[in-house]
Amino acid sequence: MATGIEHAHLMDRVYRHQRHFYDATRKFYLLGRDPMIDGLKPPLGGAVLEIGCGTGRNLIKTAQRYPSARLFGIDISSEMLDTAAKAIAAAGYRGQTRLAYADAADFDPTRIFGQTAFDRIFISYAVSMIPQWRTVIANATARLTPGGELHVVDFGDLGQLPRWSRSALYEWLRWYHVTPRPDLFSVCDEIAKRHDGTSRQVKLHRGFAWLATIRTGYGSPDQKRI
Repeated sequence: MATGIEHAHLMDRVYRHQRHFYDATRKFYLLGRDPMIDGLKPPLGGAVLEIGCGTGRNLIKTAQRYPSARLFGIDISSEMLDTAAKAIAAAGYRGQTRLAYADAADFDPTRIFGQTAFDRIFISYAVSMIPQWRTVIANATARLTPGGELHVVDFGDLGQLPRWSRSALYEWLRWYHVTPRPDLFSVCDEIAKRHDGTSRQVKLHRGFAWLATIRTGYGSPDQKRI
């Protein structure tokens, strides 16, 4: 399994040039990102973290959709973070958004952001590229406020696509070091139960994209937020 440093170097190699045209090409097949953002619905002034923020496209969309939200983003690719910072500044959301270089599988939000927990965390088409993705989902859930939510969108099992199309797509994804996670839903179910929470699953476009949401429980009554 790749170490954090090895994975960072790989991501920089993959995206060093792709970052310049990433958004223009990915919009045709990174399906479900905007429905995921529409479903975030953070509380007013809530803290929202994107793990694997890439070019900043999703954070900009989130800022437009939820102008009162406080936004945070991490990525293991310094190349992508550079692109994200420029895009967010150009869109006018630098004051609303903080970015940091970090390994999603092992980072301390208190140290890098001064933020102990988040009302919403989302991961868009990143778990299929993170070797320790189960650890990432578990750690993200642990960093939610009581009643907070983790939203994940990624490639699904492609189960209802024609066999030839499914095989071709899997091969194409391998070129980009992407591995769909067929046990994503079951892993989210298990992690939600550990936090006295619930999980929801939605399949889009004949299984091309999956949306998973974990909502944590409130714990003891004195933990509940009004």
